[in-house]
Amino acid sequence: MKRVTMAVLLGVLAVAVNVHAAGKDVYPTKPIEIVIPYTPGATSDLLSRLVANLAPKYLGQSMVVVSKPGAGGSVAAADVISAKPDGYKMMMTTNFFFAMTTKTQKVPFNAYDLVPIANFVEYRNGLIVKGNSPWKTLKDVLDYAKKNPGSLRWSHTGRGNSQHMYGLLLFRKAGVETTDIPFKGSAEMLTSLLGGHTDASFMVYGAVADHVKSGQVRYLVTVGGHRFSNLPNVPCAVELGFPEVAKLPTYVGLYIHKDTPEPIKKTLVDAMKKIYDDPEFKKGLEILGEEPVYGDPEFLKASIRSSEIIALPILKEFGLLVGEK
Repeated sequence: MKRVTMAVLLGVLAVAVNVHAAGKDVYPTKPIEIVIPYTPGATSDLLSRLVANLAPKYLGQSMVVVSKPGAGGSVAAADVISAKPDGYKMMMTTNFFFAMTTKTQKVPFNAYDLVPIANFVEYRNGLIVKGNSPWKTLKDVLDYAKKNPGSLRWSHTGRGNSQHMYGLLLFRKAGVETTDIPFKGSAEMLTSLLGGHTDASFMVYGAVADHVKSGQVRYLVTVGGHRFSNLPNVPCAVELGFPEVAKLPTYVGLYIHKDTPEPIKKTLVDAMKKIYDDPEFKKGLEILGEEPVYGDPEFLKASIRSSEIIALPILKEFGLLVGEK
């Protein structure tokens, strides 16, 4: 009888030890932070909140969105890279951050210490003006810039970012001299444009959708190779003779520290795919107005490599390349 009791007791203890050990390995056990590189209200902020809203359903824990703007995303990246690589801090950013932005700065980190988890959208980018602007077409803007060198003031979200590059490429091809002004985020850019402090701005559709619908701002050109479905009357860059601009698509997704344990990375990759496929998420993307594009880690790695091939010569040409990374 004592032998049976002892065997049962040992069995119970073994189960308890195994459960405890397994519990230590369960991820996640607390909220996960998504760091965004721009101010609240930016498209990356809205996209991150769409992801965060569904996180409890597929991860069993909440996600918290934290804004850390500055240096075109480098402030946010430094925060994630310096944190413990335990899967509890991620960054929502673009392929451009790796292909161009960090190559225009002396950054105190290796950008490739961040690795991709999942892509969610491709930005629908373009050049906007105020709704009551006398410029009705891109040609109007370019004609003004040719007659008034340096007078056209246009904004973007930072040196080496996609919007900066789109503007440089377009205005260089047009042979006009302009003045570009960087801002920390979409909200500040929009306020400046509506207040008459800037004349035009390269902005993503999701950040200005309501203002487009109300007529407060309007697009003159979009940067893709085809017209966007939600802007069918706006010509694309290729149509207007600027195919170079369309060669650099901007993909937006989540990245994490490269030293994060592989089982945690896999958990996140699987959860993000489920979130992307969720009807509620799809509905949110439709409202956001950006192009839905799911991409796994390999998709994003390839997009960064292809963007770098195009980006490096451009950075060298404009004197923006600080050093090979």
